[in-house]
Amino acid sequence: MDWIVPFRWTRPRQPRIPESLWLAAGARSASIRAVRPAGSPTFAVCGFTLIELLIVIAVVAVLAAIALPTYQAQIRKGHRAAAQSYMMDLAQREAQYLLDARLYASTEAALGYTATPTDVAPYYTIGIAAPIVAPPAFTITATAIGAQVADGGLTIDNKGTKTPSGKW
Repeated sequence: MDWIVPFRWTRPRQPRIPESLWLAAGARSASIRAVRPAGSPTFAVCGFTLIELLIVIAVVAVLAAIALPTYQAQIRKGHRAAAQSYMMDLAQREAQYLLDARLYASTEAALGYTATPTDVAPYYTIGIAAPIVAPPAFTITATAIGAQVADGGLTIDNKGTKTPSGKW
């Protein structure tokens, strides 16, 4: 009695063609190119055409042309944010220095910094102007250098005025 398993699908077996039919007439070994009999399955050549590769390259180039300027703008914005944070810290230290010394400091060293932070120094030159006037005043200026020049400079003064206003 045969037992049949319900809903079991098996792939039909292909009939095996003897090797003797594949070999060319008079062939002595299997290393010689075989001749397929008529009606045997053929295999398609796989690969990409030159046109397909050029289309892919063109699509990637268009995407890169769109994405690269946006990426660079975001990088500049990040460097600007680091400079703004540093300038705000300097302005806060200037206010504390005014309470202690009755005038504003004119250098970063007087405010406790030995050097401009490494995330700001390659992109901005920081300058502090504290003229001796009554009442005391200061202006902190960040001048863009290198790749950051396209973004422009930043300024903050003792009254808290930040210029340009569109970048703060």
